[in-house]
Amino acid sequence: MNMKRIAFLMSTTVFLLFACKSETKIETEPLVRFDKVQTYVIDHLQQSLDLLDQIKTTENSEEALRLFKEARIAFKKAEPFGAYLTAQNTLRVNGPPLPIFSEDSGNVFSPTGLQAIEETLFEEEIDKGKLISQINITQGFMRYILRDAKELGIFDRRYFIPLHQQLLRIYTLGLSGFDTPTSLWGIDETIVCLESLKDVYQIGIGDTISVLNQDLNDRFIKNIDEAVAFVEKNTDFETFDRYAFGREHLNTLTKDWIQIRKTYGYTPPKVLAINFDAPTFFEDNSFNEDFFRLTYNRNPSDEVITLGKSLFHDKRLSANGDLSCVSCHNVGLAYQDGLRVARGKNNMELKRNTPTLINTIYQKKFFWDGTAPGLQNQITSVFDNENEFDNNAHSIMASKVLQDSVYIKQMQEAYPNKKINRSLIVRALAAYTSTLNAMNSRFDRNMRGEISDFTDEERLGMNLYMGKALCATCHFVPLTNGTVPPLFLETEKEVIGVPKTAANKELDDDVGFYTVFKEDIHKYMFKTPTVRNAELTAPYMHNGAYNTLEQVMDFYNKGGGGGLGFDLPHQTLPFDNLNLSEEEIDALVAFTKTFTDTDVND
Repeated sequence: MNMKRIAFLMSTTVFLLFACKSETKIETEPLVRFDKVQTYVIDHLQQSLDLLDQIKTTENSEEALRLFKEARIAFKKAEPFGAYLTAQNTLRVNGPPLPIFSEDSGNVFSPTGLQAIEETLFEEEIDKGKLISQINITQGFMRYILRDAKELGIFDRRYFIPLHQQLLRIYTLGLSGFDTPTSLWGIDETIVCLESLKDVYQIGIGDTISVLNQDLNDRFIKNIDEAVAFVEKNTDFETFDRYAFGREHLNTLTKDWIQIRKTYGYTPPKVLAINFDAPTFFEDNSFNEDFFRLTYNRNPSDEVITLGKSLFHDKRLSANGDLSCVSCHNVGLAYQDGLRVARGKNNMELKRNTPTLINTIYQKKFFWDGTAPGLQNQITSVFDNENEFDNNAHSIMASKVLQDSVYIKQMQEAYPNKKINRSLIVRALAAYTSTLNAMNSRFDRNMRGEISDFTDEERLGMNLYMGKALCATCHFVPLTNGTVPPLFLETEKEVIGVPKTAANKELDDDVGFYTVFKEDIHKYMFKTPTVRNAELTAPYMHNGAYNTLEQVMDFYNKGGGGGLGFDLPHQTLPFDNLNLSEEEIDALVAFTKTFTDTDVND
């Protein structure tokens, strides 16, 4: 061992002796070099900007594609930090290539960002004016990220959290093709992201972990190298084995990163979507319900939840006493009703299908059209709807519910020293509903390595779901709903063109989210629901048009409503046929059934 290394270790030992009593995080030089990580982020953002500049001046389409691929790679190396520092700007740089509607101004902006540029570069004839405009706007957002990277800097919170989120981003957005919908470069970029993870680890805290736990340091580097080697063996988008990568490599790296963070001494906040102590992204506690609850209803007490459960089953909450929450959300039917559309007051048919409530908390919008921002808003709307509970605040307060001695006692226990009103009743119902979660399906247990019982057909189905069939670009794993990982700040809505019936002859006339702003890009737009428990929740789609999963798969295979010939200029699905064989459709159905789990400990 050379003298410099000896001196380094001696100084480290002295530091650790002082640090162990206070249990503070390590902030000494040269062990921790977050300044170098900051430089790494800044340099790659600038590199991406420079490469995009070069595209504007080249007339060679192949050279433009080469430059663009390099620009994407440079940005991907900075993306985890950019997304943490300035999420919305990063989303505009690398988000879906769709028109953007401004609720403030009412204006619709053309698609921009790397994914929009990608689409333009892959057109047979490149519109140079459109391309340059897209690049200029994208660079504008990228410069905002660069500014924040320079001004805000990197420290422990802005280091450990983004890199933990990056592991999920690699799996859910990279390997699924969400990031690269036209080029399908996501497998190649996975290699870049893994190698970048190793780089920023070694640059930032590698020396620290080497001193504190050399075996951990060596194991992490080895596991990254093995993950890269696994990807390099097969970079074909359609045949890449996402099942094996998740179990054998993603989980290993996640567990390593948690141990590295704990060895370093940093404890992340518990208010973000991801539970940073969960060993994998497939645990029953991998995500924090409180992040998805409205602020004033977080951390509900057992008494509040118990009250909510009682209210959930009580028909006296409806004006004529014939409906309760469980009337539509039947416990024995995966908290759904099995009907084409829900039944309301006096057994009248309502407009839309009843969704399951299992795992419903893991989203940012509610109702099929996504118009309710929280569970409380959704429940209040049901109370107020004249075709459902038809029970306003005054009627509830005068009802027999609040005169029931059992409820009086439960309400006093749930909300001591508070005057009971409808708002508290709604909060209790929302609190109870938010606990109806089940994340121990065969999929979950297989992915976290507890069991290994996927059939070859189910394994094929998973790789189709996350690959060729493009399911995971809307129904993101592991939650399988439309809440976008790894930040989970928004739940997507899509225009897919659902027909009126399974005959596929006519577009359904429900315009969905369009009713809110009367904007054309929103016509026939609906929230992306969960795929979990789909085996049990037929009929499917917002209008219950399809009775079987095979019919659903066939609809997507044909290219959605656009593929069926409906007039849908703003469809967000590809119009192209997916070219899935009957065997592949059967495999997708078999895989979908691995998400079945209704054990919510109700």
